[in-house]
Amino acid sequence: MKIMFKKVSGIFILSFCFLYQVSFSGVRGDKEFESFKDYYIESLWQLYPDYALSVGYHKYDSILVVPDDARRKWQLELLNSLLDSLSNYKGASLTKNNLTDLWMIRDQVNSDIWSLTEFKSYKWNPSNYNVGGSFAELLNSQYAPLDIRLRTMNSRFKKVHEYYEAAKKNIDKPTLEHTELAVIQSKGALSVFGESFMDSVNVSGLTKAEKAEIAKGISMAKESISGYINYLEVILKNTKETEWRSYRLGKELYDQKFKYDIVSEYTAEQIYEKAVRRKVELHSKMAEYARKLWPKYMGNQPIPGEDKTAIRQVIDKISLNHVHRDSFMISIENQIPELVKFVTEHELIFLDPEKPLVVRQTPGYMEGSGAGASISSPGPYDKYGNTYYNVSPLTGYTPEEAESYLREYNHYILQILNIHEAIPGHYTQLVYSNNSPSLIKSILGNGAMVEGWAVYSELMMLENGYGNNEEEMWLMYYKWHLRSVCNTILDYSVHVLEMPEKVAIKFLTEEAFQQEAEASGKWRRVKLSQVQLTSYFTGFSEIYDLRTDVMNKEGDDFSLRKFHEQFLSYGSAPVKYIKKLMLQEEN
Repeated sequence: MKIMFKKVSGIFILSFCFLYQVSFSGVRGDKEFESFKDYYIESLWQLYPDYALSVGYHKYDSILVVPDDARRKWQLELLNSLLDSLSNYKGASLTKNNLTDLWMIRDQVNSDIWSLTEFKSYKWNPSNYNVGGSFAELLNSQYAPLDIRLRTMNSRFKKVHEYYEAAKKNIDKPTLEHTELAVIQSKGALSVFGESFMDSVNVSGLTKAEKAEIAKGISMAKESISGYINYLEVILKNTKETEWRSYRLGKELYDQKFKYDIVSEYTAEQIYEKAVRRKVELHSKMAEYARKLWPKYMGNQPIPGEDKTAIRQVIDKISLNHVHRDSFMISIENQIPELVKFVTEHELIFLDPEKPLVVRQTPGYMEGSGAGASISSPGPYDKYGNTYYNVSPLTGYTPEEAESYLREYNHYILQILNIHEAIPGHYTQLVYSNNSPSLIKSILGNGAMVEGWAVYSELMMLENGYGNNEEEMWLMYYKWHLRSVCNTILDYSVHVLEMPEKVAIKFLTEEAFQQEAEASGKWRRVKLSQVQLTSYFTGFSEIYDLRTDVMNKEGDDFSLRKFHEQFLSYGSAPVKYIKKLMLQEEN
């Protein structure tokens, strides 16, 4: 059944692609490109059904892709065929909007081919394999009645065993860190198939036979996941230290991944060098505020001659002002309306009151990656679905660990975190992205633009008076912004320059003024991810530069709200492409 599906799907898509090329050979206008975009999007969802599910497109929900060699061969054939079709289109015959879509599709196809042929994380990253997220999405979303969703999941259950068997065959010399992560997240996935799943089955309108079949599917899924966990634990037990693949990418792979993931006017080395210079600027600004605040927090104590020592001491005092560990999540919930009020009153950008934001505890299958807070957006096909603000609770922390974490996310930085993740950061940007008239710009989201907007929002809010220009807020903002800068320095230094752990922790605590718990979490994160940590500062730099360019171009006619709404109207396109659209640059 697995091979039949792939053959049927592969023949359908590849035949359609051949007919498409014949029909439109030599025709390169907007009308034909609009048809090609529709075809590409449909192909994309067949390539990646779980991604389709995550953005609210439910045509392929019943398909659980078995990640074996036959599937990867079919993917490459389709991707290369798409690349051939793209060569029919030239920039001069397309509108600016379609030209940007053309660039984005080409970028994505090339990235997908590179991932399969060069990066090959399917071999060395066991955490790639986890069915928990897609089943949880189907169980908890409200796009269709429960009975329909349960029948869809029943089709997926039939492939779970093959899925994990293929995963085991794929794994070849993995990294220790990703293997450990896979165990943690797979154990979290087991919770998806707990009692609450059967409760949903029991209250459904399915027949007795259907309920029994799903119950069997749940049992088999738990057995398959448990078997995968056992398989990984054997690898962890028997693999010698010298046999693990290094989590460090090295310069060649890193430069390529930066090119495909970030899609920036900068190279990886250029943004690293820019971040090093920015760190020096921030230290100077922070020293200025530390000197101003010293008498208020340190009394008559003599101020240290070394700037970083003075900064650290003032930050440590201010950081004692934080919420209680038991009220961390409720404090986040309570602040969201305050941010909405400020943005609305200062006319910074329109916020749609019809799009809900729900603060929730981070699901178990998402834990372990090192990110304490994140946003889960419903995607452009489910525009009115809930956007979730995922917050990791402190339940597993010792009192000392919790105190360190809360000092890091103190009274001031917790507000900046909420600006970044929610209003007017990720949540707001993703709502606009879902409403973009170009579906390509919404579904092929550029991480540097998305993260860059959130980082830009932090400074923009303070520039417009958020926090009443308190010196404490500005000092803590610079500390927070230093995190984005040091993320870039850390990521490049670890993966390219081979920075060791002790040096990295010292860098984060002494140069970025982070608490030990935060520094340890970031070290874990940089080992598990590559390049993504550079997206924050890269995107911020490009957006801020673009705003300056637009201000210079428009002069007295410049409107901050207009700039924000126009910028976000292009979806989640790379900033360098949005720049071309907003400044109407020549091709």
